[in-house]
Amino acid sequence: MKEQFEVAMSVTFSLNSPTQKPNASAFLWNAHMILNINCAGYANAQFMQPEPSKYSFSPSLEAKTFMQPEHPYFAHHPGRFFYLKNEKTGEIFSIPFAPCKKKLHRFEFIAHANKISWQIEHAGLVVSLSVCLAEQKPLEKWQLSIHRNTSDVSEQWSIYAYFPLGYMSWMNQSADFDWQHDAIVGTYVTPYQKIEEYPSLKNTAQKTFLCADKRPDAWCANQQAFEGIGGLSKPDALMAVKLPTTAAIYELPCAALQHRVALKLDEPQTLCYLFGPIHANQDIQSLKEKYLTSDFHTVTQQSFGNFKVSTPDKEFDDFINQWLPRQVVYHGEVNRLSTDPQTRNYLQDNIGNCFINPQKTKQSLRTALAQQYASGQMPDGILLHPDAELKYINQIPHSDHCVWLPILLESYCKQTNDAGFLQELIAFKDNENKSSVAQHIEKALLFLLTKRDTRGLCFIEQGDWCDPMNMVGAKGRGVSTWLTTATMYAIKVWLNIKRHYLTQLDCTAHCLVSDDYWQRQLADLQHSINTYCWDANWYSRGITDDGESFGIVSDNEGKIYLNPQSWAMLAGCADYTKTQKILHSVAQYLQTPFGNMMLAPSYTQMDERIGRLTQKHVGCAENGSVYNHAFIFWIFALYESGFDQRAFMGIKEMLGACGSNQSGQLPIYVPNYFRGAYYQTPEMSGKSSHLFNTGTAAWLYRIVIEKVFGLQGHADQLLISPNIPHEWTDVHVVYKFREATINLTIARADVVEPSLSVNNIKTDSMALGNIQAGKHYDLVAQLPFAVALKKPTLTLVCGVSGSGKTTLGETLAEKTKAIFLDADDLHSSQAKSNMSRGIALTDEERQPWLDRLVANTSQKLKHNHSVVLSFSGLKSMHRARLKTECGEHADSVKIVFLQAEQALIKQRLSQRRNHFFAENLLHSQFSALQPPAEHEAICLDASLSIDSLCELAFEALTSN
Repeated sequence: MKEQFEVAMSVTFSLNSPTQKPNASAFLWNAHMILNINCAGYANAQFMQPEPSKYSFSPSLEAKTFMQPEHPYFAHHPGRFFYLKNEKTGEIFSIPFAPCKKKLHRFEFIAHANKISWQIEHAGLVVSLSVCLAEQKPLEKWQLSIHRNTSDVSEQWSIYAYFPLGYMSWMNQSADFDWQHDAIVGTYVTPYQKIEEYPSLKNTAQKTFLCADKRPDAWCANQQAFEGIGGLSKPDALMAVKLPTTAAIYELPCAALQHRVALKLDEPQTLCYLFGPIHANQDIQSLKEKYLTSDFHTVTQQSFGNFKVSTPDKEFDDFINQWLPRQVVYHGEVNRLSTDPQTRNYLQDNIGNCFINPQKTKQSLRTALAQQYASGQMPDGILLHPDAELKYINQIPHSDHCVWLPILLESYCKQTNDAGFLQELIAFKDNENKSSVAQHIEKALLFLLTKRDTRGLCFIEQGDWCDPMNMVGAKGRGVSTWLTTATMYAIKVWLNIKRHYLTQLDCTAHCLVSDDYWQRQLADLQHSINTYCWDANWYSRGITDDGESFGIVSDNEGKIYLNPQSWAMLAGCADYTKTQKILHSVAQYLQTPFGNMMLAPSYTQMDERIGRLTQKHVGCAENGSVYNHAFIFWIFALYESGFDQRAFMGIKEMLGACGSNQSGQLPIYVPNYFRGAYYQTPEMSGKSSHLFNTGTAAWLYRIVIEKVFGLQGHADQLLISPNIPHEWTDVHVVYKFREATINLTIARADVVEPSLSVNNIKTDSMALGNIQAGKHYDLVAQLPFAVALKKPTLTLVCGVSGSGKTTLGETLAEKTKAIFLDADDLHSSQAKSNMSRGIALTDEERQPWLDRLVANTSQKLKHNHSVVLSFSGLKSMHRARLKTECGEHADSVKIVFLQAEQALIKQRLSQRRNHFFAENLLHSQFSALQPPAEHEAICLDASLSIDSLCELAFEALTSN
């Protein structure tokens, strides 16, 4: 076990083409900075001083934001590039790939836990390139090792390190070579307008330097002098023997160093570079002395977390053992590189930190509670530095921040059993009188309860958890279904904390109201939610200032939102009947192979009832993407409601999306979203935002530990209640819990009930008690073999366009309580455009459509939903593919084929409106038609009424 987990903690992931996923990137951080760099060499980097600052800029003055979703990269984007020139032939190429972007003989981009590297072979050279960060400094160290692997190439080469500095400042910018320190130094003045901004700026680092461990043969600090008319792909400066020693004098600066080297066969030449921000030139010398050495003090990012697993799924193990806790630690350490993180983010990120560094979580709770107002209200952002100010979104009032306090506190208490913390006294931001942590929590919940309308629903203000829902309650009357359910859940969590971590005496001393009071509030909340927010098959998203419910069946866009469904299940206000309807509705409208969309259909134009959410692009961010933070809430709700297998399939869908070709990213982090709008722009669905700042990581880590593997702290015990997927029969876990080491084996066996043995002694319960720090415990949990569920059914309703497939399919699905899927919804925008113009699709053009049909249908079946698919199925091979690839997940696959005369279909198409299928394509449909044999399908006359067709089809489908 020990050796196995040591290997798992140093997993690498590589990409062997710079064009397969051109925006795929990896990131590094330390306490002061973050560097994100993609496979081609384009980079984004920031450091704290105390606000986030850049030291390598884009060609035009840019905002302070670190990265944008689906960040575009372009020729002059800040990067870390190296040109190599054969001095005999003049051949030039660049590494890692940009800016020359020549096809390389061999390319490998490798994401490590503590560095990023490339292995490249080209033009008879072998090149190793890597970057890592200093441990306590905003500083990049680059190392390039190069040698010849053939005697057929020239010995003399020039190596050019080219780091663009970009448009540093419109006020004052320059760059020159500092001969005293052998470094290029770019200098700028941060633009400001207000006099009061100057004192905080004058002591900041407003210089950027690049140096090497060997004095360069030449240099250039002027971007125009470097590029000339050849541009970055063929810079003029590289045409000469040496770079022009040209400074930038209020011109666009750059940092270019040239080293001329003689390369011998299989004898590497190595160059090391330092790149980063400085306050003064004299800082360079100390940085060189400390960091340009063989024992470079790199930030250690090798071993994260206290939890390691070994399962039959190696890709799952790699992600859970290394990449996921690494992402959790990143959030916990740098707070998304902000000095005023949103309160909701700060608290939720620390949920993950509970499992890695609970004492840091405790301090974070103290920090947050000290900024709570005596009224119980939490601020919109948590200030982490004396000079920090609430900025941007944290100046807009949002309503949800109090919800997260008890949820984080519960995680902390479960991990530590630190009941004494609930009695610790902390002052308020606006009141020096100290109250206990327990009283802080109750004040937060009581504050939420005071912010309700006459119906008992919580006001949304200018957004709840969903920031851009800013017009629902701007007038002070709009309410949030989600926040009302979340308030209900938060109260339940608080009652659970009281039950296990406060004695009756403690409750009397530290609690402001009785349990009976909370129970009455829960009953009132549940009544309000079910009276005003239930809409036949799911819960609405809220009610606007003007009294309009939205997120309901009658809405054409934003018909259903995911979060109210998840949290209604968590809060327990959805009974069995409502839960079943929710499960069906979410699968019908929101589920995609890349995860569940946040809402559907996506908004296509501004809806002033709701706000700027509806102005975001279709399927992006909160406007109907697979917003993973919302999706992870759904997965958590499934586990809490007993739908373990479905929940784990959700986890696998999330992780699978991270590694899919469609995502464009590497599976080394969960992004904040994948594009959604699955039934509007299906060809774009699944593309990653490439943003690794997301509360998803913390919740996913919690779910994996507490739900999948069932390891959950409970007062002075560790409960063992695994919910591993049915197909896993043997699993091993090592868990550092309360400074003890838990070695757990989970095995399926021929037993009726789960059982637990501790150090070879069978226990009476599924719990480990009397846990002592420093001790090892060997546990074996035996689980019964999973009972196979009856498989769902798949019905294909086939026929030419206009035969009535959709109407019959919808009717059959409703009658059989199946999910209805219309294959037309999964045609790409281009395919629909072509067909609307009378251009028939080729078999090659149909292939991505068929792939989506198979993936979508298979997923519904795996989640145990029967499916009725309306699908043309003109060709026998298309029907056979659906039957074969989807049939393995179904109990039966049956085809209902609608037969029709061409004249009837022509008449129907002429009467149809608002459909992309052009009438002149009718002939091509009948030409392509390969009707099934009678024994292969239920063949029906399409000219019959829909009632007759449904009756005949239903009778035939249920006759066996």
